[in-house]
Amino acid sequence: MENKEKLICPYCKEILRKWANPEGTNWNSQYQYVCFNDDCSYYKNGWKWMLKKYEAKASYRHRYNPVNDETGPLPVWSENALKDNIID
Repeated sequence: MENKEKLICPYCKEILRKWANPEGTNWNSQYQYVCFNDDCSYYKNGWKWMLKKYEAKASYRHRYNPVNDETGPLPVWSENALKDNIID
C-alpha cells in the first residue's frame, strides 16, 4: 500500500511520478514513484557528489517503492535517462 507522505519528494516537495521498472530488474514491484524534477536539489547536487566521490558523470533521483515502503536513489546518467518509463 502506498504511503501518501512518501509520494512527495522530501528534497523539493514535488509530487513523485509513477514510473515503471525496466524489464529485467530485480525490484519486487512493477512500478515505483520517482522525482523527475530537474531542479530538485537531490538530483542537482548528485552530479557534483558522484563526480567528486566516484569520478562518474552520473546523478540520482529520489525514489519510493510502495511494495516495501523503501526510499532511496535511482541512478541516472543524463537529464532524460529513464523518463520514458514514466506512467501518466
